Amino acid sequence: MSKTDTIAAIATGMSSGGISIIRISGDEAIKIADSVYRSKNGKKKLIEQASHTVHYGYICDGELIVDEVIVVIMKGPHSYTREDVVEINCHGGMLVTRKILETVMKYGARMAEPGEFTKRAFLNGRIDLSQAEAVIDVINAKNQYALESSLQQLKGSVKDTIKKIRESILHDTAFIEAALDDPEHISVEGFSETLLQRVNGNIKELQDLLQSADNGRILKEGVKTVILGKPNAGKSSLLNALLGEERAIVTDVEGTTRDTLEETIQFGPVMLQLMDTAGIRETQDVVEQIGVQKARNSANQADLLLYLVDASRPLDDNDTQIMEFLKEKMDQSKVIILLNKQDLKQVVTKDALAEKLEVITKHSCKMIPISAKNEKGMELLETEVKNMFYQGNVTFNDQVFITNLRHKEAIIEGLESLEQVKESIACHMPEDFYSIDLMQAYESLGRIIGESVEEDLVNKIFKEFCMGK
Repeated sequence: MSKTDTIAAIATGMSSGGISIIRISGDEAIKIADSVYRSKNGKKKLIEQASHTVHYGYICDGELIVDEVIVVIMKGPHSYTREDVVEINCHGGMLVTRKILETVMKYGARMAEPGEFTKRAFLNGRIDLSQAEAVIDVINAKNQYALESSLQQLKGSVKDTIKKIRESILHDTAFIEAALDDPEHISVEGFSETLLQRVNGNIKELQDLLQSADNGRILKEGVKTVILGKPNAGKSSLLNALLGEERAIVTDVEGTTRDTLEETIQFGPVMLQLMDTAGIRETQDVVEQIGVQKARNSANQADLLLYLVDASRPLDDNDTQIMEFLKEKMDQSKVIILLNKQDLKQVVTKDALAEKLEVITKHSCKMIPISAKNEKGMELLETEVKNMFYQGNVTFNDQVFITNLRHKEAIIEGLESLEQVKESIACHMPEDFYSIDLMQAYESLGRIIGESVEEDLVNKIFKEFCMGK
């Protein structure tokens, strides 16, 4: 570790609470803490205390007592940043918290930049870049699955997988370079077949990671869900039932919803990015036409389509139009058909709908009877959504999920380079051609863990962090 200046920041939320924590990190962290700390029992200075110990006393600015505190000291390299770290636990009022931070800065620390503590952990080799990004994902996790995935990445699941592939690539590259430098003692005869086998193995692992990216996005961001149906089918009532509040206007007037309403909700263990759309129908109303087109555009980007059928009214041309649209989307989006208004006399049955929409059987499309008005059938819908996207339960023991777009792009580049190696082998190109593309793959994957990354990108990543982390 190189000598660095000492930084400080408030590490807890910027609001009143039971306690607040001011974090200090750097070569002078303990010395600065000693300048403002007074032990209640007159014990020796903090610099003389053992690492990972807790001390009770006061923070003082000269003779003025600022607050009664508990101070934790953690000496490098056994700390979050691998530097000397001091954490001052004080009363949770914002005034006193800011006063302590100002006092610490008065005696030599400077204000930390956003994410600078985690950035130092990365620069000092405690964590790699994928783990650093997982820190902010843990903080921003909006559901249990996203949290578990982020914690797995924080433990090093992505790092370990990428390092294993890079080590294999580096081993083959080193052998080729050594053989080219010393052809009298190192033969490359038959090496192409061996290399092809290993490259195919690495491609398979990277393809598995790439295939996990869509699931990873859903874990992190939620299922993009669009509610479709003809006017007055009960779409806004369904949105309100899922939200548990009157978010959308509900009336008996067709075409009330003319724009998309977007909400993020926790639906059991699953997070939904929910969009209520205008009823799809032929209309002369210019504003409603725009809403219908936006509904179609939203559906084109959806992971899940909820087709809401008004089971109390006969199917009509509007339903036919929606069904034709669904037939086009069923190969790329998951679909659940909801037979709404079960509280009224039923006109549309499951069998009649299945006959009308013959692709239901082909795609194993689920039909669930509900009453959005009375919030009936929501449990069945929740179970079905969970089974559709998470096969009932998600485990993180073996599978690594890619949740970061930057990682996905690097994996795609790495795959392209390894495919180029395969092509060179097939064309019986000289071995030095192999090493060029192997090293390109090595560099691309290195960007994921931060071993081959520009300083500007590192700074950009850590600017997304909150202050004090």
